[in-house]
Amino acid sequence: MSADNRWLRSARLELAHFSGRALLASRATRGAGAILRFERVRPRRKGAFQPLKHAEITPAFLDKVIRALKRWGYDIVSLDEACERSVRLPESRRFACLTFDGGAKDLITHAYPVLASHGVPFTAYVPTAFPDGLGEAWWLALEAVIAREARINLVIDHREQRFSVFKPAEKAELFAYLFAWLRRLPPAELSVAIRDLCSRHSVDIVALSREASIDWADIALLAADPNVTIGSATVHYPVLAHLKDVDAQREIAMGKAVLETALRRPVRHMAYPFGDAQSFRRSDAVLAEQAGFVSAATTIGGVVQSEGRTDLHMLPRIAWDGRSRSLRALKVLMVGVTLPRQKFAPRPGLDLG
Repeated sequence: MSADNRWLRSARLELAHFSGRALLASRATRGAGAILRFERVRPRRKGAFQPLKHAEITPAFLDKVIRALKRWGYDIVSLDEACERSVRLPESRRFACLTFDGGAKDLITHAYPVLASHGVPFTAYVPTAFPDGLGEAWWLALEAVIAREARINLVIDHREQRFSVFKPAEKAELFAYLFAWLRRLPPAELSVAIRDLCSRHSVDIVALSREASIDWADIALLAADPNVTIGSATVHYPVLAHLKDVDAQREIAMGKAVLETALRRPVRHMAYPFGDAQSFRRSDAVLAEQAGFVSAATTIGGVVQSEGRTDLHMLPRIAWDGRSRSLRALKVLMVGVTLPRQKFAPRPGLDLG
């Protein structure tokens, strides 16, 4: 999202708050509650080039969000409770559910102390290849390469490409371009491309990925807390829309199986990697249900309705942009004020109508 579009979106949300539209939406939608989605939680960093800043919040802001939810009268509940409330009659108090994607190490170092101090339940979605030391956080590797280099060489579509990026704005533009290109690649091709880029520019993607990810000891610590739900985010965190059905089914089922073996308990919930409407298909929701998941979470915005009106295998979540620190805007989103809907990535050869 460009800076201009981000400003416009923020302005619209602020206007909705002050105009009373949020109150009207609250009365009209009567959603049962909202599921919030965060990624990284760590202290604010210096530097003009931070292309992944939208995926970060500070521990202080997480604390403010939790305090605000309590002040606004939300019940902060587990994901199991959220799913149960979604099929019941409307209750007088709405719920809020906190979820964290990606299995980042700072979930333990920075987020968990805040969450534990409040005694609130939350869900952590884990892609199992990462605590095994086998996952590739290619988005972090891409950021690292562009941050340290002014001249970048790589192969795109079988052609050698060279880029010169000296200013932060130029680096941000290149990151957005290469991120979009890499995300469109099938997983095997993506791995080859990012490893080639890292090799050319002396970035150790294996070490980088391990350092940024929680390990099995961290997961065991979280699993021992009754307030924590461990969910799956597949094995390698691929864009499911780029996989054949049999490969998508394997990623979904194996992520569940690995966690259940490690934790010795059922794993009932999953999140689609990346989670936007271009990253998974309706058929993937069917695969998630067939694998035995009670719910599967997206990053498509919206509130959870009551009386079974929300598909639990396409759960909407409010994916908070870490560049915004407006609690007013968050409050507006949580009462059902929505932005334009996304379209789903079609399965090849399938007309979704």
